[in-house]
Amino acid sequence: MFKRAFLLVLLCLLFVPVLLYTPAETTDSSPDVFVIAVKGEIGPSWLLYLERSLAEAELAGAQAIVLDMDTPGGFVDTALLAREYLGQFDGPVYAYVNPRALSAGAYLALTADQIYMAPGSTIGAAEPRLAGSGEVTDEKFLSSWEAEMRGVAELRDRDPRLASAMVRREIEIEDLVEAGKLLTLTAKEGENFGFSDGTAESLPVMLELAGISGSPVIRTTPTPWEQLGGWLINPMVATAILSLAFLFLFVEILTAGFGVAGLLSILCFGLYFGGHLFSGVSGWPAVFLFLFGVVLILVEAFMPGFGIFGIGGLVAVSASIVLSAATAVEGLRILIYSFFLSAIFSYFAFRYFHRRGMLRRFILLDQATREEGYSTGAMMGHLVDKEGITITPLRPSGIVEVEHTRYDVVSEGSFVPAGVRVKVVRVEGSRVVVRTLTQESE
Repeated sequence: MFKRAFLLVLLCLLFVPVLLYTPAETTDSSPDVFVIAVKGEIGPSWLLYLERSLAEAELAGAQAIVLDMDTPGGFVDTALLAREYLGQFDGPVYAYVNPRALSAGAYLALTADQIYMAPGSTIGAAEPRLAGSGEVTDEKFLSSWEAEMRGVAELRDRDPRLASAMVRREIEIEDLVEAGKLLTLTAKEGENFGFSDGTAESLPVMLELAGISGSPVIRTTPTPWEQLGGWLINPMVATAILSLAFLFLFVEILTAGFGVAGLLSILCFGLYFGGHLFSGVSGWPAVFLFLFGVVLILVEAFMPGFGIFGIGGLVAVSASIVLSAATAVEGLRILIYSFFLSAIFSYFAFRYFHRRGMLRRFILLDQATREEGYSTGAMMGHLVDKEGITITPLRPSGIVEVEHTRYDVVSEGSFVPAGVRVKVVRVEGSRVVVRTLTQESE
């Protein structure tokens, strides 16, 4: 039954991209102008959408590309790759800012052959900041990014001083921006200072100003699959998914066998790594490193003590989570936050189920107190000669389930792996001694 359910889920995942694929909308049977949306954050999932759209444009023989922009910015490395992809297109590229192209969006607009802005739109504020913390990057990266902005401005015959003032606060331009503030141009300022090529009230007006209004138009949009990938790699969403994965893993460890909590944990880990993988943020090496870490942890579970396999497994799993993120800093932050959140949720879940008495069949809840002479309140003599199964390895102590109740026990000195049937041979106060049934038969 489990295998059939697993195969069904796998087939659904394989066919989801096909079912969710959204073809480009066209106004004519022979399109010439492709309009590519630049909405929201410029991230890895958007880059996949751009690459697909450019491939469709090349296949259709499009004469021009229009970037319809409304973005607060995004990842610098994504914007740099986007410039490379756009540079491979044979025809002209136009940018239509409606209503904003900030940070990495300003850089992407600068790479276009012509820039047009809607009334009330803005462009600029391209100071690079570290993902998550919001702190300004170091001087080395700042200088490199400023050079990139100046370079594309010079390439398109735009004033490189304006591009620099969008990156550095200390640059002052008379009648435009004072020292200590980043430059952000309005549509009117952009046109007056020659940064933009005109102001257009709408996309059709922009096409007319660019001289391509008579050409048929194709509008491309991100597929639901691409949008889902972008949502899954959002740092807040990724942290929540990873926290749930650890929480369900904790619940699975507490319960006998393999159940719903284990499946949910696998699903959450799959969403985390799958989202980063299919969005192009990470590759298969991070997934393989995670699976390798899981194998090491499983090996450790069947060995006495806690040694190199357990430590190596935890390091591999943690490293795979960090490497899957867009940056190492972001990945480390996601890992720490998810550990912290899952620990809090696990604690309160444990307390809740403890009060409800729902853990008694899974966990030994009896306590040795001074009033009871440091012995458990429950009498254990009735367990003698009863059989059970080891829930954890006995090294030589561990947990055994007898008649749907868990007990702390010790073996007769030998290591006993989990999942082995044992028999209670004697009870010495609160000490329950067990022996494997194979030893009993011998």
